[in-house]
Amino acid sequence: MLHNMARTSRNRGASGPALPADSAEDLAKAGRLKQIRMVAGLVNRANPRALPIVAASGLGILVVLVVVGLLTGLAPLLIPLGVLLGLLVAVILFGRFAQSAQYSAIEGQPGAAAAVLENMRGNWTVTPAIAANRNMDVIHRAVGRPGVVLVGEGSPTGVASLLTAEKKRVARVAYEVPIFDFQIGNGEGQVPISKLQRKVMRLPRNLKPAAVSDLNHRLKALQPSLQAPKGPIPRNVRQPKMPRPKMR
Repeated sequence: MLHNMARTSRNRGASGPALPADSAEDLAKAGRLKQIRMVAGLVNRANPRALPIVAASGLGILVVLVVVGLLTGLAPLLIPLGVLLGLLVAVILFGRFAQSAQYSAIEGQPGAAAAVLENMRGNWTVTPAIAANRNMDVIHRAVGRPGVVLVGEGSPTGVASLLTAEKKRVARVAYEVPIFDFQIGNGEGQVPISKLQRKVMRLPRNLKPAAVSDLNHRLKALQPSLQAPKGPIPRNVRQPKMPRPKMR
């Protein structure tokens, strides 16, 4: 599994986590209402209170503006405004709940950090599983304008040693390039999977596009430092991706 992950290197330009390719195709083929139903099903499974909150927020704004309009005689102006504001608030809340549901679905799964990195906005080159140990602790690498970003998943002790070793390997070819490292988790000094994209996207832009291209070329000389896991390696195992919503 790790070997297959290590061979994958992609550039993505999406914002936030995304659904797998097959799910994206299903959504593209489905009608607009069916798409909303599919995403709503995912949100409802993750948080049963989310959809009522979305509906109540939108209706609440509409009701307030309708009442104010009737009392002030400005109903022709405030009622349409209430409809627009109510829909806007509902859409924004629905989008946030949908993103949260996707993060919750992949949290704790091996390769979750790589899935988030591969769907960041901007010109990033992401290489999953560039280093791993026998306990299935894994390091992923992302290269972009900030420099080199290393993200570890697994036990804190195992990931810490892998990150230290990988930073030394990268530093040998990434001369004077900033190297950032993050460890996924909910403990002290760790980054929750839901905050990883925000953390990486807020890093300073230290390199020009030409320097990023040159850095990627130099990093290709580094071979993945993977250790064979204990026991037989399962076949046909793919990197976990975002959940596939079902129609309700």
